[in-house]
Amino acid sequence: MRMSTNHTKRTGEYLEGMISDYYFMQGKPKTKGSRGYSSRFLTCLQFMFVIYATSLLLYMSPSIDLRGRISQHLSKFILTPHVVSRVQDFPMIESGGCEYEKVDFEQKKSNDSVTIKMKKDLYQEVLDFQSRSIGTETLSELMAMKSKWDLKGPNLPKITVILNHFKRKTLCAQLDSLLNQTLPFHHVWVVFFGSSIGTSLKRIVKSYNNSKISFISSNYDFKYYGRFQMALQTEADLVYILDDDMIPGKKMLEILAHIAGTDKYKNAVLGSIGRILPFRQKDFAFPSYRKFRSKEAGLYVPDPAYDITVDKVVRVDFLSSSWFLSSELVKTLFIETPFTFTTGEDLHLSYQLQKYRDAGSFVLPVDPNDKETWGDSEHRLAYVSETTVIFKDIVKVRDDQWWKALSTGYITQWASMYPQSIDALFYAHSVEEVQALAPLILKLKATTGKKGYLVVSGGQFCSCEAAAPELKWSKNVCNERRFRIIDLGIHSLSGASNSEVPILQAVYASMKGIIKIHNPSVVITVSNIDSNVRKALFLATETSANGTTLVLLPRESVSKALWIADLRSTALPYWNRMKLSINIITQNRAPSLLRLLTSLNNAFYLGDTVLITFNIDSKVDEPTLQLVKSFEWAHGPKIIRRRIIQGGLIRAVSESWYPSSDDDFGLLLEDDIEVSPFYYLWIKYTVLSYYYDPKVSLPELSSVSLYTPRLVEVVKERPKWNPTEFFKKIHPNTPYLQQLPCSWGAVLFPKHWREFYAYMNMRFTENAKENPVQIPKSRTNGWQASWKKFLIDMMYLRGYVSLYPNFPNQTSFSTNHMEPGAHISAKDNIVQHDKSDFEVPLMQQDFTKLLPGGKLPQASKLPSLNLFNRAVSLKGLKAAGAKLGKDVLECQENEIVVVNHETGLPANCAAF
Repeated sequence: MRMSTNHTKRTGEYLEGMISDYYFMQGKPKTKGSRGYSSRFLTCLQFMFVIYATSLLLYMSPSIDLRGRISQHLSKFILTPHVVSRVQDFPMIESGGCEYEKVDFEQKKSNDSVTIKMKKDLYQEVLDFQSRSIGTETLSELMAMKSKWDLKGPNLPKITVILNHFKRKTLCAQLDSLLNQTLPFHHVWVVFFGSSIGTSLKRIVKSYNNSKISFISSNYDFKYYGRFQMALQTEADLVYILDDDMIPGKKMLEILAHIAGTDKYKNAVLGSIGRILPFRQKDFAFPSYRKFRSKEAGLYVPDPAYDITVDKVVRVDFLSSSWFLSSELVKTLFIETPFTFTTGEDLHLSYQLQKYRDAGSFVLPVDPNDKETWGDSEHRLAYVSETTVIFKDIVKVRDDQWWKALSTGYITQWASMYPQSIDALFYAHSVEEVQALAPLILKLKATTGKKGYLVVSGGQFCSCEAAAPELKWSKNVCNERRFRIIDLGIHSLSGASNSEVPILQAVYASMKGIIKIHNPSVVITVSNIDSNVRKALFLATETSANGTTLVLLPRESVSKALWIADLRSTALPYWNRMKLSINIITQNRAPSLLRLLTSLNNAFYLGDTVLITFNIDSKVDEPTLQLVKSFEWAHGPKIIRRRIIQGGLIRAVSESWYPSSDDDFGLLLEDDIEVSPFYYLWIKYTVLSYYYDPKVSLPELSSVSLYTPRLVEVVKERPKWNPTEFFKKIHPNTPYLQQLPCSWGAVLFPKHWREFYAYMNMRFTENAKENPVQIPKSRTNGWQASWKKFLIDMMYLRGYVSLYPNFPNQTSFSTNHMEPGAHISAKDNIVQHDKSDFEVPLMQQDFTKLLPGGKLPQASKLPSLNLFNRAVSLKGLKAAGAKLGKDVLECQENEIVVVNHETGLPANCAAF
């Protein structure tokens, strides 16, 4: 091996350590005509020997028979009309030390009108979409854009051109074109790996005798990735990598450099030929990119056979035959180990650039009247290369590769043009996590109108093949080109490392693209997932444009949250918005308080953070103080507030909580209440369904009750009440709306509680008889010392309602034990209370199975009752309040008070 290097300076001519065997040629520029007679005679002898040796090799080579076999096989796999029936042989034209291929065949043209129309229609769809979404430019418009490279001044870019050769005889044509470019190159590296014509290529490079043209070779075949590995070594600003079938026009470097210097295209790879990958079919599967007569099979751009030309810049899914990009971007190709080294470097480059650098791939337009602006001035050469890639094994490998890319976050033109919308993505990093999530995955899949996919880490962590049996699915789903289980193949990230960075980077980059393609409302995973994976999922969801929410479920809670599958996709993104504040009012009933706290601790919270606040009146006893102090709350912060001056029940309750935002919900509990283990699930399910869902309009809903009453408490007779019997014609267990707040366990909505504060502030007096609101035939008129009386008044006047559960035997999510306190057993309370009228069973099972159709009804189908348990429409409730006409503002009979929900203060009257 002969070698000449400058050991003091690393330049484009000094390449070390990348290949096992290479040759480098350089010397002082000389004209070919200055050579002596002996040199010309020696060259002539060498040339004659090459002709003789080549003829002998061709005669003896088995490749002659191979070409015969290829021609037989090609007819079986031809998929498009423009495919040639055999590998093209090119006549050679000799000129001095060079050989030129004579292209004397016609460009293939299709006469299949159906396919032509399909392809042209799809191409027009692509162009129209890109024109609207990113903007497209003609060549003249591109050249008019401001560029960082001053091509006519001192700020010229350095460009290294890499010419990859294997068998073709096009090197001289390429070098001639490059030497005559309007923008000079920095270096040209002619590389060949394992080629049978290496000696000829070396001789041609030597004949140019140009120090900027280098010859690099290896007996080992580095295949398609070798040239990109070489590009890593360049000191230039930009790299132009060319297949041996690309002969650029003389203005090409100038055009490419200018466009690469613009703000819009500086983070891009530019080329002259590209592909748009397949679109999804009606059966939700994706066809082969070689499927014949299929609009969904994608496009080859430009495609002369179908009259597809490039008049404006086109974003494609990957480029073929030539790549122009900044030298910095080249590194991105090797972040992940390629799917295969046998083919597909073109797709892998575009995939990695988009995934990790958000860089696009663009086919540049040309001036049809100026061939010097073309990236492939003899397109027939490149077209023949395209049509010979039709062998079944190669097609299969490339189909697998692009599908792998698409399913792991590659945003193709199909994905950009047709953004999907699904309910959920489930992420599992291990088989155990698949097992934990399986009940919810299967429930979602079985729910009509719902769509969700499982994403697994892949490789050593959790492969598709390992996950499928956990869902009772065939492993064949892993071989389909349709979305069901998405295997990220995390193991493909280049290099093994003990650092958390590779996993975090791989999960984040893939999930970011997958989320952008499928636009899930939520990404659901287990709460104790690997911390680095959790960080990656958090970043991917936080940066999503559609508001995707990350849901972290404790493994033991998944089976309790199957109702997630019944939430609308519009409600799911609000999963983490609701913040519940539990506010306990207590003083001197320590045993009762302990029972309440035990029930709260035993409830299911789905991993949510819940604030608990103790509101203690001034006459608190020591056992209560000790209990509050020692109580451990694992679900969020604990706050203790104690009054100095006795406030009494009306102040203790009404002042126990005030919302900090429209997402802050208050649960007020006196210490003789006990809750069901499922109470929080009922709250979250109802609030997401009726408060957060933007498709639901129920502004009248002011609270959600945990308790189902057994008496009609606002009339003198206090008759028994059984909602299961009352609503049996609709559904015996339908939830219902009523114009009555619940004081024995209810979640109060922030907007309405602010409104109540303002109302009570305007109406509360020490002399109860001064209250102007007297609801006809209501016992509440006599509850002058009760905070609940003021809330009932406001709800009656403005038509507000609470949502009540309705299950057999009044089974509820809270119960009242009717223990002595401020009201029960009070000296001035003449009402005799039967404990059985107030204590109800607590829900101990999955309540959703009892609901109509196994889920909460639509808001419009909820029945509504007035204060006296009579069926009245929501409009009728407002009419009754307007008729009474005793609100803080004087309104007409067809109007009610409207408030400012930021302050709760009354704003004006409005018709209802």
